[in-house]
Amino acid sequence: MKRSISFLLLSIFALYLSSCSGKKAESRNINRIYREDGVPVKIEKLKLTKFETKLSYHAVLSGIEESSAFAMVGDKVEKVLVRVGDYVKKDQVLVTFPTDNPAAKYYQARVVYENAKTAYRRVENLFKTGGISQQDLDNTKAGFDVAEANWRAARQKVKVKAPISGYVTRVSVQESDNVHRDAELVTISRTDKLKAKVWVAESEIRNVKKGLPAYAVWRDSTIRGKVEQVDMAMNQKVQAFGATLEFENPHYRLTCGITADIFIITYSNLQTMVVERKNILQDQNGAYVFIADQNQAKRRPVKSGREQGLDIEILEGLNPGDELIVAGQLLLKPGSKINVIK
Repeated sequence: MKRSISFLLLSIFALYLSSCSGKKAESRNINRIYREDGVPVKIEKLKLTKFETKLSYHAVLSGIEESSAFAMVGDKVEKVLVRVGDYVKKDQVLVTFPTDNPAAKYYQARVVYENAKTAYRRVENLFKTGGISQQDLDNTKAGFDVAEANWRAARQKVKVKAPISGYVTRVSVQESDNVHRDAELVTISRTDKLKAKVWVAESEIRNVKKGLPAYAVWRDSTIRGKVEQVDMAMNQKVQAFGATLEFENPHYRLTCGITADIFIITYSNLQTMVVERKNILQDQNGAYVFIADQNQAKRRPVKSGREQGLDIEILEGLNPGDELIVAGQLLLKPGSKINVIK
């Protein structure tokens, strides 16, 4: 039994030695082929190209100007005069409430206003004929102004107006709904421009400045803008710096409320050399690449700059027209014979 086990172990060891010698022989054959025919490589002819570095975020887009109209009394909604998508002008009536609401004091305010108006006109005529003093006129005018302001406020309570001009982006109530005081009724937005707020990490804030170009992407639509404001102090709740961006929105391409991908371009060079990270090698002397020179590989030291994803900007060492070896470079040494594969 022991003799059988020993024989088996010797057989396995013999097979291992045979395999190793076979691999060595195969390696010698490959090295011979490389010496005679050249190392198979692929090349890429270099040219000047655009290179950018950018930071990406997700943010909700809102109108450049946005404001909501709120209920000033608690009551049943009488009429809703607008729909989402309607364009309204400032002070246009959006929602109405019953005028007999006791909290509005609509009729009382109207009666007081009309009486004060009549009294002021009477006193004004008397003043023109010298019947009363300037002080009496001023006192009557002050009473009229107060009554007019109260009447205006009473009307606003039952006839809710648009706070700004723009598009209706949200209607929060329907006719006959019972609402509480201060309930949001309608939201108006200016959407010819959109804005977004992003939170920039401490490690990135030094790269984000006011005026930097930016763009927002949602599905297949892109709008462009810039950084408008960058906070100088970190928000302690989110441990980041706030940055506000504004975007042009031609033809109202994007709408409020959507979550878009936001990109801030921190650096841009329209004419530079760009190489993929995998094509840059390192040794004790620094970074280098291999360039095809006729049928030989030549080592070319390079100085790299900024990075974006897999791409690296090359500041020194490469020129337009150089044939960069992009496959097979790990098998090369300076002066190696190469066989360019088309």
